[in-house]
Amino acid sequence: MHEPPSSGTLPYYEDVTPSTGALPPRAWWAVSDARRVNLGGEWRFRLSPRADAEDESFARPGYDASHWDLLPVPSHWPLQGHGKPAYTNVRYPFPVDPPRVPTENPTGDHLRTFDLPDDWPGGAAVLRFDGVDSCARVWLNGHELGTFMGSRLPVEYEVGGLLRPRGNVLAVRVHQWSAGSYLEDQDMWWLPGIFRDVTLIERPEGAVTDFFVTCGYDHATGLGTLRVDCEPAGTVTVPELGLDIPTGEPVIVPVEPWSAEEPRLYDAELATEGERIPLRIGFRTVAVEDGVLKVNGRRIQFRGVNRHEFDPDHGRVVDPETMRQDLLLMKRHNINAVRTSHYPPHPAFLDLCDELGLWVVDECDLETHGFQMVGWRGNPVDDERWTPALLDRAARMVERDKNHPSVIMWSLGNECGTGRGLSAMATWIRERDPVRPIHYEGDRSCADTDVYSRMYADHAESELIGRREEPALEDAELDKRRRAMPYVLCEYAHAMGNGPGGLSEYQRIFETYERCQGGFVWEWIDHGLRRRTPDGAEYFAYGGDFGEELHDGNFVCDGLVFPDRTPSPGLIEYKKVVEPVRIEGDAERGTVTVTNRYDTSGLSGLAFRWVYEVEGEHSDSGRLAVPDLGPGQSAEVELPRMPRIVRAGEAFWTVRAVLAEDTAWAPSGHEVAWTQFAAAQAPRGQRVHRGRPHSPRRVEGGLIVLGPGTFDAASGALRCLGASGVRGPALDVWRAPVDNDRGMARAPEDQLDRRWRQAGLHRMRHRVDGVTLAGDVLTVATRVAPAASDIGLRAVYSWRATGDRLRLDVEVTPEGEWPVPLPRLGVRMGVNPGVSEVRWYGGGPGEAYPDTRAAARIGRWTATVDELRTPYVRPQENGARADVRWAELRRENGAGLRLEGEPAFWFTARPWTTEALDAAEHTHELTASPVLWLHLDHALHGIGSASCGPGVLPEYHLTPAPAAFSFTFTALPEDASR
Repeated sequence: MHEPPSSGTLPYYEDVTPSTGALPPRAWWAVSDARRVNLGGEWRFRLSPRADAEDESFARPGYDASHWDLLPVPSHWPLQGHGKPAYTNVRYPFPVDPPRVPTENPTGDHLRTFDLPDDWPGGAAVLRFDGVDSCARVWLNGHELGTFMGSRLPVEYEVGGLLRPRGNVLAVRVHQWSAGSYLEDQDMWWLPGIFRDVTLIERPEGAVTDFFVTCGYDHATGLGTLRVDCEPAGTVTVPELGLDIPTGEPVIVPVEPWSAEEPRLYDAELATEGERIPLRIGFRTVAVEDGVLKVNGRRIQFRGVNRHEFDPDHGRVVDPETMRQDLLLMKRHNINAVRTSHYPPHPAFLDLCDELGLWVVDECDLETHGFQMVGWRGNPVDDERWTPALLDRAARMVERDKNHPSVIMWSLGNECGTGRGLSAMATWIRERDPVRPIHYEGDRSCADTDVYSRMYADHAESELIGRREEPALEDAELDKRRRAMPYVLCEYAHAMGNGPGGLSEYQRIFETYERCQGGFVWEWIDHGLRRRTPDGAEYFAYGGDFGEELHDGNFVCDGLVFPDRTPSPGLIEYKKVVEPVRIEGDAERGTVTVTNRYDTSGLSGLAFRWVYEVEGEHSDSGRLAVPDLGPGQSAEVELPRMPRIVRAGEAFWTVRAVLAEDTAWAPSGHEVAWTQFAAAQAPRGQRVHRGRPHSPRRVEGGLIVLGPGTFDAASGALRCLGASGVRGPALDVWRAPVDNDRGMARAPEDQLDRRWRQAGLHRMRHRVDGVTLAGDVLTVATRVAPAASDIGLRAVYSWRATGDRLRLDVEVTPEGEWPVPLPRLGVRMGVNPGVSEVRWYGGGPGEAYPDTRAAARIGRWTATVDELRTPYVRPQENGARADVRWAELRRENGAGLRLEGEPAFWFTARPWTTEALDAAEHTHELTASPVLWLHLDHALHGIGSASCGPGVLPEYHLTPAPAAFSFTFTALPEDASR
């Protein structure tokens, strides 16, 4: 590893000095009575392949850039047709030779000409950049202002003396690669550009230079302490509290506290001689006490997500309305916390968190993960020459965001290993803001932190940590200190593709052990970039789709919402698992137990409703009177004694907690929590099957007829059911591996995709050992096995027919020493296309798998075939419905097929084969086949989280074992009423 040359011998973009010419960092405020000019819009733009390809003449007034391209600002130039995006997770896409960067260094020159408003008063002014990736050099009217790095952090320059009433020329040279790039290896698209706001802000005489709002809350007395330190001195008014006080002096008053559940804000105003700034103040106190993280004296639990800033069309350019929609979607899915992975977000996002209520872990713009690939040699966080840059980044984060009540922890960064620079950052932050705890995951000793943070620790290890029985550190003092810390999973449940599995088991740990205070699912959104094929089909691109030399494929698509912000099944599951009200039914006692699992709120804002359904049809419903329980309290509530039962059959109670009134984030009636449980001693309806049994008989053409079924006499395969052609059913064990089956970051045993293919499960062969007719039964004996192996499955199909119903009994017996679990166990069959509607009675409405089924409730559901699939960015196994009792597939005229299972089964229907799904890399590569393929599964292997987290828990393994299951098929006639 080369030694960094001394400052002054390198160009500025390779200098470890963080910036030149910039003003000291300060707080951000959205508005004041000082004038502002938004300099966004159309800029002139020129892209060069190297940093030194062009001179600086473009920055001089009078330069003719009319032949340059137009580029919107904010934007990333690779998303505007200039160059291409690139994605890597860990690896730097350039040689690791800090602080040097390649000569091939795409450089964008930006020009903006602007006039001042007619009433601009002159005097001091600052030019503010909120985000430029990765290094910029700035000129105004030909005068160089300075250079800066720190892509997702603000920079300001004093420019008042350079401004003109008309024809101001702002020139910005932006380099894709710089010394700062070594500090910004954050598992995302490499996207250079001016991607946040550029603003000119008036600074009148006596205007606010900076201010720090401190609002503590004493939960024992209900009193809040307000102090606003400001330079220069001024006054603070809070009309609702009757306050008009000088800055710098504390005042204690009775207040209502701020929390993520009740984000109480007080409107205030800070006034100095030259400026008035509206404030929104929230009173809250954060502390680690007795090994527990508390806010306002109460233990909190993070039901969180990691959030990158992302838009499928604009990259990290995210407008305020999209930010708000993200937060509304989070709140509606019971998410209460955000870790700003791995950089401070746009400052407007934190304003919204204050307003709507989320706990925020604000993370510094820092990650050096790529040094892990070279054994952490040369890691900047352990090189004192980089420490000023690290401190600069810490200061710019803390100073910008210090006045937000939603920010309850500072995070030093992510995946940087360990080093002296991190300690220096922690020391500086504690001196500047001694109130908020400090987070960092990468140092197991927790020497610089106030919480014990881990990522992707599995359930067993997390349980040990919950009991404070984790393996000891060598340093006894550090070990003692860490054992006294709260435990947070800053990343867990990797939400890549189908999954994540195991959420319920994590939540049980969080709710069992006081020390375990929840975590943050990785992550909020898939970072797929929207693209279209030449014929107009939309899909989302990922790593490798832009010709990158190095890339990490679809690892960038690992969110709870798809790139277009459609909720994935994983988000629906997460909402159910982390719901803040636990409702548990006891049908024998005729009661439900309601437990308030909110951190700070009572239940007065919720209404409770019950529904009694028989065979999935509404029978009776009403309201349930539940007391206003405080956090952690429970109550047993009686259900109605005699619901009105209109018919016999399988019956279920469903009890729901919904918003009683409109809130800032959802309307009244929005469902917050629910439970469903079988009714006690419900009368069971017995389906009467009229018709005589049929006996199988051979007919011409090498066929066997059994009731409504026609079979191939040689293979025993069903060919027709009534007048409809059928393919199969035949035993099936293969699924198109999900991202979590790849086990990309885990132990070899979790790499199921590789192990399944090695075992040959994707190429199973079917041998017919006999087709026999005896009495009323057609029996087909088969063996299903892969080539080059002695493992296999004996499958015996026994067919019977009564009236218009055809029944299949399947018996499966494994043979040989199986080295792997099965992906699935059931039958696959093809039916005629043209199905317009699928109805089923069982789990729904959405997708579910053995360890992702908490959100599935029993009912009658209807969907189109297209609605049954889940369009994961990289196609994979999807769309199963759990606990299906029966399903009906109908064409427009009502004709179709009815399926019934004993026991209840997993139902999947899609217009392409598993093999086609397995082969596709993008959704547009899937072409509907002339057959609708059905999977009727007796059992499925779990999903897990092994794309980066733990694998499938043992209880969800589908271990080969003898099995028996049955299906009944009925051809449905045309419906004359349609």
